[in-house]
Amino acid sequence: MIKNKEEIKKVLENGGVIAYVTDTVWGLGCLPSSEKGVKKIYEIKKREAQKPLILMSNETYHLLNYVQVIPKIGQKLIKKYFPGALTLVVKKNPDMTPDYITSNMDTVGIRVPDNKVFKEICEIAPGHVLATTSANLSHQPSAKNYEQAKANMDGLADLIIEDYGYFCKGLESTVAGVFDDENIKIFRQGAIKIELGE
Repeated sequence: MIKNKEEIKKVLENGGVIAYVTDTVWGLGCLPSSEKGVKKIYEIKKREAQKPLILMSNETYHLLNYVQVIPKIGQKLIKKYFPGALTLVVKKNPDMTPDYITSNMDTVGIRVPDNKVFKEICEIAPGHVLATTSANLSHQPSAKNYEQAKANMDGLADLIIEDYGYFCKGLESTVAGVFDDENIKIFRQGAIKIELGE
């Protein structure tokens, strides 16, 4: 489906930043190993340094190297809501997840969006994981379609990838933290209302 696969790969490998559709809102991302790319995202968005990025992939298992063992309740949430509009905040693996992504915190958010174009981008990306945030300037509304993403990111992102008709729903993901086997902490109520019936 995606026509410019080689270009996407090249931009990412060179520390570039790409904008793309997800299932929630438009995203802005780079390779997690690229400190240059991450710095560029913060500059583009005028984002406060204490606000971390999250890691997104097309498959949960690509994200597991970046985190410590996920508590049982977190595993249940993954089973129920991945792929989908849930960002799960867990303890990071400090050997794999650089401080420049997590604003020096010991946790990281992970997500697997349910969008065909995004999944294909991850298949192209070396390592299949992107360090990511929403494609808008800080404190401005999220981009909900290609036109808004282009208006926000034209001349800033190195590449804005078409949505090929796979639109986002326009509501941000729910952000939930799991740090032990029993408790869920909701940091942001978004598209998913968490319900874990036994």
